Amino acid sequence: MILPKPQQFERLDGAFHLTSSATVRADEASAQAARALRRALAPATGFALDDASADAPAAVTLRVDDSLVGPEAYRLTVTTEGVEIAGSDPSGVFYGVQSLRQLLPAEIFSATKVERQWEIPAVAVVDRPRFGWRGTMLDVARHFMPKEFVLKLIDLLALHKLNVFHFHLTEDQGWRLASEKYPRLTEVGAYRPETLVGHAHRPESEFTFDGKPHGGYYTQDDIREIVAYAQERFVTVVPEIDMPGHMLAAIAAYPELGNGLKPAKVWTRWGISEQVLNVEDSTLDFCRNILDEVMSLFPSPLIHCGGDECPKAEWKVSPAAQERMRSLGLADENALQAWFTAQMAAHLADRGRRFVGWDEVLEGGGPANLPEDVVVMSWRSEEGGIEAARGGLDVVMAPCQTVYFDYYQSEDKDAEPLAIGGFVPLEKVYDYRPIPGELDAEASRHVLGAQCQLWTEYVPTPEHAEYMLFPRVCAFAEAVWRDETGGVEEYTTFLDRLRPHLARLDTLGVNYRRLD
Repeated sequence: MILPKPQQFERLDGAFHLTSSATVRADEASAQAARALRRALAPATGFALDDASADAPAAVTLRVDDSLVGPEAYRLTVTTEGVEIAGSDPSGVFYGVQSLRQLLPAEIFSATKVERQWEIPAVAVVDRPRFGWRGTMLDVARHFMPKEFVLKLIDLLALHKLNVFHFHLTEDQGWRLASEKYPRLTEVGAYRPETLVGHAHRPESEFTFDGKPHGGYYTQDDIREIVAYAQERFVTVVPEIDMPGHMLAAIAAYPELGNGLKPAKVWTRWGISEQVLNVEDSTLDFCRNILDEVMSLFPSPLIHCGGDECPKAEWKVSPAAQERMRSLGLADENALQAWFTAQMAAHLADRGRRFVGWDEVLEGGGPANLPEDVVVMSWRSEEGGIEAARGGLDVVMAPCQTVYFDYYQSEDKDAEPLAIGGFVPLEKVYDYRPIPGELDAEASRHVLGAQCQLWTEYVPTPEHAEYMLFPRVCAFAEAVWRDETGGVEEYTTFLDRLRPHLARLDTLGVNYRRLD
């Protein structure tokens, strides 16, 4: 059972027996996939999987084949004589390796040697993804997650053929990225003295706090390690530095970035702080400098700058903000944020990168008021994505109603850990289709794909994060991989594939939520 389900799968007669004498032959373009194969198979089997000699057959052959159609496509053929994986490009070969792993017994995912026979059923598989952006977002700003968990999650994304890791690094409650130019961002902004206990959706008079300091950040060497680790697994790390809202931790570190209306401290509660960046030239320079540091660490062609949930109350009473609006001839504060977005998008474009923002970036006049290379991530519903796509902007669908994994997994909330609210069960994720029916063929071409999100206000540990992510990530992987023209599969058949897949997650030590 391969997950996500391939477009074409045929069971053939017999099986191939992988033994200690097995060798690997890979062309130059497939060297990265060959490394992935050895990483995946060697620990449990104990096999060296050496390179095949020139005059001898190989147990596993990896190669790029230009005749395969579409990016990331692969063909996996297993016979009694051996295994061949061909990809349309190096990433396609890598995804063929991921499928091969799933043909083996679940014990292949063990980190230590397992004494057993390793039999691979004979199959013919041809497959390719429907969407190029198959993403998962992790918020490490509300609750810091250790580097080791980030690396584990990247491995799990790659196993499920997901190719974008959206790294949400900054918030009102914490700044997680070390900066050489602005060291106080982590010296001050990475730590809060305590955290709200229980839900934020209640009267403030009822708030209680845990009295425990919380914090942490990634050094630039940590980031380089994470990025390199992801690249080796064909995962692009898209960093997010949220601006001009959700910036209280930065303002606490450098108060001159704020509007000076009240003291700034790293937030200990959840929700949306009204303290936002000012729009003075020096603050825009700060943002550009931070983005330059981000670009030096993250080679991603797309850089996420947030843009969501930016209250305008401070700008409405700020003489400097109002003067900026008058000098630019802007109608209102939404137009001021659109102007801010355009400044950051232009800075990124000058350096060959693209601005990604949540759908609030449309509020200052719609797609026509944004640079044409801006990518809109539609989270409040699909409506922002529909508007953006119709207006000629590229879109990543991320609607909270179906792909927010901080939402409850059961209608019986007492049976689940505390969550932010909502209800996103496994079946709802599985049934999701990234292209809304309202879009015509031309607008649909602007939908790059989709992304699931895990915000961590109520997710304090890696174990809890895994519980919220899995197995919903498994269902999401099928939603963004499968071909629409193949028809809608029944949820029950997905569960038939998922159950044996959970044994793999068990072996990998994933704290997934058990099926109902």
